[in-house]
Amino acid sequence: MTVSESHQANIDIPEEIITDTRQLNLILIAMCSALAAVIASVSGLNVAQQELAQELGASQSALLWIINGYTLALASLLMPVGAIGDRWGRKPILLLGLVVFMGANLMGALSGSTGVLLAARLIAGVGAAMIMPVTLSVITSSFPPEQRARAVGIWSGFAGGGGILGLFVSAWVVDNATWPWVFALPIMLAAIAFVITIPVVPNSREHHVGKFDTVASVLSVFAIGGLVLGIHEGPERGWTDVVTLSALIIGVGTLLAFIVWELRIKDPLLDLRLFKHRALSAGAIVLLVAFAIIFGIFLVLVQFLQAVLGYSALKAAAGLLPMMFTLMPLSAISPTIAKRVGIRTTMIIGTVSFLIGLVLMALLTSPENGYWGVLPGLIAIGIGMGMCMSPSTVSITESLPHERQGVASALNDTVREVGGAIGIALLGSLLASGYKSSIAPTLEGLDPEAAELVGDGIGTALTAEAMLGDNAEQVFDDVRHAFVDGWHQSMWIAVGIAAVLLVYIVFRGPQRGELALDSELAN
Repeated sequence: MTVSESHQANIDIPEEIITDTRQLNLILIAMCSALAAVIASVSGLNVAQQELAQELGASQSALLWIINGYTLALASLLMPVGAIGDRWGRKPILLLGLVVFMGANLMGALSGSTGVLLAARLIAGVGAAMIMPVTLSVITSSFPPEQRARAVGIWSGFAGGGGILGLFVSAWVVDNATWPWVFALPIMLAAIAFVITIPVVPNSREHHVGKFDTVASVLSVFAIGGLVLGIHEGPERGWTDVVTLSALIIGVGTLLAFIVWELRIKDPLLDLRLFKHRALSAGAIVLLVAFAIIFGIFLVLVQFLQAVLGYSALKAAAGLLPMMFTLMPLSAISPTIAKRVGIRTTMIIGTVSFLIGLVLMALLTSPENGYWGVLPGLIAIGIGMGMCMSPSTVSITESLPHERQGVASALNDTVREVGGAIGIALLGSLLASGYKSSIAPTLEGLDPEAAELVGDGIGTALTAEAMLGDNAEQVFDDVRHAFVDGWHQSMWIAVGIAAVLLVYIVFRGPQRGELALDSELAN
């Protein structure tokens, strides 16, 4: 069976399409609340690491697992859970996921040890994997075609801005209350989504009778889980560490097995032949690169604001808000812009904007320029992300038939999560190598113990004041400038990646009028 024949065989009349405006608005509120809960939990504990270390006695390794375990469980389960929602009903999967997510976050808030907190984060990641793909597939399967792109745009805005919102609220909580209250926002948002979902969200599902692709589902868990684990652990443990290498080998091996399997069976979990269509492949690549850059920037920018400029956690999180204030409104209107000027032109405008933002950050960021050296680039990147994300998401979701929206949504979410993991690992490693290279001359005259602390990174360097004596002020000045040297190195590499993406979109981006792709796939 060809791609087009398979696609046509699966098309049903979408009985769950809704026309009542009030119900559609409530569905959108519920789905965006659920999504915001999931995204806010990704970054929420980042600002509470010091409190967790003090109150629970968590080691640095344990802290990394507590923070990254949630993302690992979420990313690895997205594809199979999205397919299960398509097959057995999206609404019950969503409701069950919200219950699991709320329960796990409550467990995290009440935990008194690192082991219990880690377990709670892993369980929360499972619940999040049941929520995230369903939120988008409910929107794409419920909204009429003329309203769908705008709804997806609003969803994309929450997907991009939810992390900043979670970081800001969590920083405020840590500054004004105890760390368990960090879990209050995700629980509250999930509860709002649960209460609204029960009466207003239809239970859409796939009507295709093919076998469920169990083999690919299992392979996708190990492929994505292994890759995300390896990418997360590489910068911390080293790329030759046994855990990093084992995870990457498992991830790559099972990914290759997944590809071979999917190309051989009649009813694949994800028909990989669809990637030959330019709109789908361009949408996936744009999201991968965009989220790699934005998550990498979150990592280095928060460090810069706190360690170099001396901001508190709350003030550093507030420093990211200008990006959210540009990203979220533009995400809502960029599908409308794409309909007028073309999806490729919209992607080009967005990519050029965040390319300019990266150049500005590489040129203007310095201890002397302070926050004003960061702000122009931050705004330009927010504009670029807002212009790119929604059209890319629409390209992915509309490239798969109506009844396979869970898989389309899971693909969209998986690309975002993997992109984020790559960005954190890549830009974090570049920053670390640039820092170590720049700070090396300063270490030559220091006490060995102090030199080790200063050489490890800016976070440990600032704890070595007692060992540095009269040299502390000069060393700290060198440390801050070395960090910025590493920042510049990572930003220029990001500029190069964005430039390659721009060339790709210009020559291989979707043609004008390809925002809706079903007609293309049917030919």
